[in-house]
Amino acid sequence: MTKHPILVTGGTGTSGSRVVSRLRAQEAPVRVGSRTGEPPFDWHDRTTWDAALDGVKAVYLVPLDGRLLTRPFVERAAELGVERVVLLSGRGVDVPGYSGEANLAGATHVDGESAVRDSGISWTILRPAWFAQNFSEGIFRDAVVAGELRLPAGDGAASFTDADDIAAVAVAALTEDGHGGQTYELSGPRALTIAEAVAEISEATGRAVRYVPLSHDEFVTELVGAGWSAAEAEDYAEAVGPIRRGMDSAVSDGVQRALGRAPRDFTEYVAAAGNAWR
Repeated sequence: MTKHPILVTGGTGTSGSRVVSRLRAQEAPVRVGSRTGEPPFDWHDRTTWDAALDGVKAVYLVPLDGRLLTRPFVERAAELGVERVVLLSGRGVDVPGYSGEANLAGATHVDGESAVRDSGISWTILRPAWFAQNFSEGIFRDAVVAGELRLPAGDGAASFTDADDIAAVAVAALTEDGHGGQTYELSGPRALTIAEAVAEISEATGRAVRYVPLSHDEFVTELVGAGWSAAEAEDYAEAVGPIRRGMDSAVSDGVQRALGRAPRDFTEYVAAAGNAWR
């Protein structure tokens, strides 16, 4: 499998860049799927897909949220000889009421999982909880740096997944046998409320950070006031909703099943990411 290039879509993103780094450390041939890659890959431009897939036997597939492009991409991959796909999906795909009607990522994941299962390719599905790296690299970072994270999460908890664990499971599934047909639910070893998470960041960094819980409508109104479209604001609020409803606190065994070790704890993540908030 590793004699052929492994395509990593989203290869410059949070999980994809880590998958690329791990594959390169193993001296596996890697093709970074991005608009700046060689050859370039653009979800919006289907004329770039064939070149990105040329000679590829395995793909780490990070879908484009809000667009139902996973199915045609996987179908084309199968036609071009891809034999293995590892799909980054999301928690709650098979849980009724997890994603609200406004959450576009939920629809992307539901259709994406169906697509890989129907493809005839050996597949592995990863369903991570909220990324811990949202606090240091993603959508929460600017608010954490500013000292106040305002979310419609109530006092609900989430078992935040370290993106390094996601990448480790993905690389195992891409390069080793025994992971075909597996759906790995990925999480950290414990659940934390948003208040507890920012308190850990505060303690580790000496930076004062507080969490302000908002209602769904208050959150949407604030985002719209800050220049977000109403649709984008509703989508973000819907994505956070499962935390508030107590649907994100479960601790999953996917890291243990895939790697034979415990997942990385949020405290370890914060210690490693400390410079991100300075």
